[in-house]
This record gives sequence, C-alpha cells and structure tokens, in this order.
Amino acid sequence: MYELKDKPDPWPQRADKDVGDILEVALEKIESLLKNDYGISKRAIGLLLLQEDGEIASLVKAKQPDAWVKIEEIVKETRARYSDPLSYIITLRRQEEASRIVKEAVEHLPHAKLSFKENLSRIMINPLTGMPLLLLILYYGLYKFVGTFGAGTVVNFIERDIFEKNINPWMVQLFNLLIPWQLLRDLFVGEYGVITLGIRYAVALILPIVTTFFIAFAIIEDTGYLPRLALLIDRLFKKIGLTGRAVIPMVLGLGCDTMATMVTRTLPTKRERIISTILLALAVPCSAQLGVILSLLEGNNRALWVWGGVVSMVFLLVGFLSSMVLPGDAPSFYMEIPPLRLPKLSNVFIKTYARVKWYFTEVLPMFILASFIIWIGRLSGLFNLMVKGLAYPVRWIGLPDKAAVAFLFGFFRRDYGAAGLYDIKKAGLFNGNQLVVACVTLTLFLPCIAQFLMNVKERGMKVGVGISIFILFFSFSAGFVVNLALNLLGVHL
Repeated sequence: MYELKDKPDPWPQRADKDVGDILEVALEKIESLLKNDYGISKRAIGLLLLQEDGEIASLVKAKQPDAWVKIEEIVKETRARYSDPLSYIITLRRQEEASRIVKEAVEHLPHAKLSFKENLSRIMINPLTGMPLLLLILYYGLYKFVGTFGAGTVVNFIERDIFEKNINPWMVQLFNLLIPWQLLRDLFVGEYGVITLGIRYAVALILPIVTTFFIAFAIIEDTGYLPRLALLIDRLFKKIGLTGRAVIPMVLGLGCDTMATMVTRTLPTKRERIISTILLALAVPCSAQLGVILSLLEGNNRALWVWGGVVSMVFLLVGFLSSMVLPGDAPSFYMEIPPLRLPKLSNVFIKTYARVKWYFTEVLPMFILASFIIWIGRLSGLFNLMVKGLAYPVRWIGLPDKAAVAFLFGFFRRDYGAAGLYDIKKAGLFNGNQLVVACVTLTLFLPCIAQFLMNVKERGMKVGVGISIFILFFSFSAGFVVNLALNLLGVHL
C-alpha cells in the first residue's frame, strides 16, 4: 500500500471533519508523481484522477506506467475514507470556495428593492406559496391542457372523425379487395391489427398526448421553473432518501420513464439512483399513459382525486421504505438557480419537435411489433392462454375479464395498456370504482420493455429484474386494497 507520510496523521478518524486537508495531501502526492506534460496543470490532472475520469486515467497510465501504480493506490486510499463519491466531495469544496469568494467580493444592500422576477422566484420556492402554485401548474398544465385538451378534444377528433369514420373503414375495404385470406387480413385490419389497433393507438391516442405534454413541459422548462421546483420539493424528498435534484428525472419521467432512468446517473450516490429507478418504474406514469388516464377519469373529479392520492401515497411510502432499507448517509443538495424568463417560442418549438420525433419513432415500431406478436399469439393460441391466465388477478381486483387484454398490452408498453383501457371504457364495461382500480393498477404496473432494458443497463440484471418482480406483485396488491377499501367504505365513484 502506498502511504501518505508528508503530513502527520493525514487520515483522521472522520474524514468529513477535514475534507480539505485530506484532498490536498492526496493532490500533492499525485502532482509530485506527474512528470510528463499533459497540456493542463498537474493539479487539474490530479483532481480528474481523484474523480476517476476514465480518459485522463488512460492517458496517465499510458505515459507513466510506473507512476500509475502509486497514483492508483493514492486514489483508492482517498476514496476509501468517504461514504460519498470523491466527485461529490470535490464539488462541495468548490462550492465552499465559491461561497467564500462571493462573501468577500459582493456587498449586499440591506434594503434593496427586489425586482418582480426575484419576488416571483421567492414565491415559487416558499412552501406556503410554492405548493399552491405547483397545484395550479399541474391542474392547468397537465389536467386541463394535456388531459382535457390533448387526450380529450384532440384525441376524440383524430380517433373518431379521422380513423373510425374514414381511415379504418377504407383500409378494411382495401385489404378485403387485396388479400383474400381472412387470417392474413387480421394482421392488418383485424381487432388487434397493425393499422386498426397499432397505428391507431400510436397516431390517434399517443401522438396528441405526448405532443401536448411536451409543449407544456418545454414551456415550464424554458422559464427556469424546474430548479425552483427542486428547491421546493427538496425537504419532502429528503424523507424518501432523495434530494431536490431528483425532481429533474421524476419530471422527465412524466415525459418518458426510459429517458428519465438514464438521467438518474446524474444523481451523486448509488442509493439515490436505485431509489429513483424504483419510483420511476413504479409510480411515475409517462406522458402517454398519464394523458390516457386523465382522459379516462375526465369528468369524475372524485375518481381523479382517489387515483392521484393513491399513486402519491405509494410514491412516498415506497420511497420512504426504500430509504430505510438501502444503506447510505442522508444526501445533501445544492443547485444553481438560473434567472426566470419568459419562454422563447423558438425554444419551445425546437424542444417539442425533437422530443416528439424521438418518442414517436420509438413508440410506432413498438406498437406495430406488438400487433404482430399478438397476431402470432392468437394463431398459436398463446395470446388467449395468457389472457386467461391474467384474468385471475384481474378478477381478484374486481375488474371484468376483458381488462386482462389491456394488462397484457401493458407487458409491451404501459401506455399501450392504458390505451386498451380507453377502448374498454368506450364499450361501457367499467363502473366508476372499477375504472379507478384499473387506472391505479396499470399506473403501478410493470415498466415497458424499453424501460426494463434501461433499468438492467443502469442498475444491473439482478436489480433490474428484482424491481420488475416486486412491481408486478405490488401493482395487483395495491389494486386489491383499493377495491376492498372502496367496497368496505361504501364509496361509489
């Protein structure tokens, strides 16, 4: 082991009490071993090595293979003294130094008049005023704009006036003329056909919902509200083992959970990344799924409150229990707050277009593939067998057997399953209580295939599979509890 001996007792019992000295000792030793010219200061190279920068490590190892063994020992010895990553410790030191410089260089006027933007910023981060403002944004930005306008008005127009009245009948006639075999026609224009179901779901249901959501999200993002939301939620998130920084992947999860899971890598500790991954997979619906569910519950405010309350309680409960089970210290939080500004129309358009294009190019092939797999499954009898198997837990939570088809769709994508519930509601097979139970269960249901693969990639096979197994049983258990509670209390939604 390469020891640091330049200073007496360089490794105190509790490193957190003397972070600067420990890092300085390590840096001095690393700098003394760096003999080659790297184009930047040796101190900068040392800091990058302590933060385990792969590119710099490879460069030093190639240029100074003999010194690399000693440098690697120093990095390991330093890292072993902290429960948090060294990159996080170094960032905190930089923040302390920046605060010291600001304190010495900036003069604060005691009675300076605050600007309108500054007053508004403080309103956003104050819990007494920030929470009502957040509820207003959620109500008008998500429920009214995405749920009522996007998933209601726009979806109804595209699905009923364009697809059901024009495209689907025309395509059925066309394929009846072109293809004489009923079996092959079912692949394209049957009950679960590529055109009549897959493309209809993708274009008539999903596209309007994700577009309206991404417009709302781009506007909120461009104003600088998200960092202020992070500060507002920080105290609550600390109760579930996270910090306000986790607001960013959680809000992104309302757009696409797969993308949000990838963003969790920006969180500083492994514990926070695992908790965030669990919550994203379990209780954060993506924009398409959220929009369809808001559309399903439109006009029934009591049902909407029950659904929102149950999902929120699950989010907080599972987060709290995860923070109790997973080892690690309480996280700390800091974030740069940009100035508030009016959203720029060009920024909103570019962000919305890029996100919708990315999402739609991902979801359309998945829906077409799902229709093809269902067609194969129906030919082989596997589809009907799986529906019969899912009918047992579906009955257990008080839903009609037909809902098993929607949950089977949910194995492909949760938003695909939500679209299946939309068709069942149109057929009049749900009462109010059943609709809430179905929405709660599907919201908490298995992550889609893309998110599952991302979970495995980011957290490893063991954790990724474990999360999915836990969610499968938890979602139906939650649906059972909600159904039982509504019946015992005599609630009719």
